[in-house]
Parts: sequence; C-alpha cells; structure tokens
Amino acid sequence: MIYGERVRLRAIERSDIPTFVRWFNDPEVRRYLLMYAPMSAEQEEKWFEDMLQRVQRREDFVFAVEARVGDEWVHIGNIGLHRINWKDRCATFGIALGEKAYWDQGCGTDATRTVLRFAFEELNLHRVELEVFDENARARRCYEKAGFRYEGTRRQAIFSEGRYHDAHLMSILREEFL
Repeated sequence: MIYGERVRLRAIERSDIPTFVRWFNDPEVRRYLLMYAPMSAEQEEKWFEDMLQRVQRREDFVFAVEARVGDEWVHIGNIGLHRINWKDRCATFGIALGEKAYWDQGCGTDATRTVLRFAFEELNLHRVELEVFDENARARRCYEKAGFRYEGTRRQAIFSEGRYHDAHLMSILREEFL
C-alpha cells in the first residue's frame, strides 16, 4: 500500500473488473476519458491482462485508489503512470475516479500527489506529464493543486460529443514537486 493523507493506493486485482465495467459504462464517468464507447466485461478482462504485462515490463504502474470511510477502505478510482521512459525518466499520468460521490472531495488531488511522490521518490522519475480536455475544469484544478504546470495546447485535437476540443498539456518536474 502507498498512503496519502486521505487515500491509499493498492494493486489492481482481477476482482476489481466488475467495478471498472460499472464505472466505464457510465457516460458521466467516461466523459473526459479517452474511451468513448461502453465497455464489456470481456474488454475489461483483456485490458487487465495487457496491464499486467505492461506492469511486469515496468512500462506502467497502475493502482486502485481507495478512500477511508470509517474503519474501511472504498475503491473509488484508478491512477497510473504510463509509457514510462526510463532513459529520459518521464511518464504520462492518468486518473479516473469512478465513484461520483467522491468527486470534489479532494481525493483526486491527494491521489495525484501520492502517485507523484511515488514517481519522484521511489521510481526516481524526472518528469510526469498529462493531457486534459479544455472543458474538464475539475481535473485542471486538481492537477494545478498537485503542482502541474500548463505547457501548451493541442488545438481541436479530440473529437467528443459532436465537436472538437482542445487538449492541454501539463507537466511537473521532480524539483518542482519536492
């Protein structure tokens, strides 16, 4: 386990797959993700198997995000470092909070800071970057609070909900985080 102030990160298990299918079949959860179609259990099983291979090759680190509720922990989302480039010491960040009751509660920011601490203090990465839809104000606030800085815009790069959207590139460097 990797503990933050409000959340903890744990390994994703095969038993989490039904939760993922429920989350990613909710259009509101899927809205700002790169997935645009409902997800079947079989597709999620395939993703899980592929993810295990990427983790084993140390290309990705993917975690379940859990929030404390009383004396128990509730799985509220997933977070990861993807496409790790060990030569340049950089990775791409991704997060999805599927339990909407935990949106706007600070859990995303804490989970982001927690995985960044892992990236910089345990993996010795130098840079973590991400892309965020222009309309996803909640995510942009989360990333800014965690220390990410705006780098640029890929204009009209993503087609969603019948129109094109800008994608903003953000990043954080090790020395900025520490």
